[in-house]
Amino acid sequence: MSTIDNLKDRTTPVFSKDDVTVIFVLGGPGAGKGTQCERLVKQYGFSHLSAGDLLRAEQARPNSEFGDLIRDYIKNGLIVPMEVTIALLEAAMRKILDETKTTKGKFLIDGFPRKLDQAIKFEEAVVPAQFVLFYDCPEDEMERRLLERGKTSGREDDNAESIRKRFRTFIETSMPVVDYFEGQDRVVKIDATPEPDKVFERTQAELAKRLGDQIA
Repeated sequence: MSTIDNLKDRTTPVFSKDDVTVIFVLGGPGAGKGTQCERLVKQYGFSHLSAGDLLRAEQARPNSEFGDLIRDYIKNGLIVPMEVTIALLEAAMRKILDETKTTKGKFLIDGFPRKLDQAIKFEEAVVPAQFVLFYDCPEDEMERRLLERGKTSGREDDNAESIRKRFRTFIETSMPVVDYFEGQDRVVKIDATPEPDKVFERTQAELAKRLGDQIA
């Protein structure tokens, strides 16, 4: 985790945008980001990195210096300090590039950035993103999906109280991220209410418009 030490001071991206394609995938809890990312991985060969999954894995890792901190933040529906999340993402990207023995990669980063400072720091220190893929879904539908998932997921935060905290956090902190990228014409907004097949059709059409040959 030595990357944390220099993240605060780093002002030059470690990856080239010409080599590394990053799409941020955002949407409220239960909007279906994970389902759509799985399909994009199969169809186009993206690597899918879930900020939440990386944090949960780090929390469970024996002797992790961040385990207790991550556990407390997640349990209270709060956002983990950005240096921890960005360092985990960068390390995961490096691992995938090293394993494939290439400098070129296509990444879907799911559930990140959760705050504007995360977005700015990631683009400044890691690599600029192509755009935000934003799955828009009404809150009552997201809550219905999450409560259903909570019956089998075993996740501490799939309960009504945590879900509502997560909704509030998303609206207060993540929507300014969407607005920021929208001001730069870097948001692809998808209605996530229909069934997953319909949502994926729309996603494919929008990616083809934005990326063309890059996703072939």
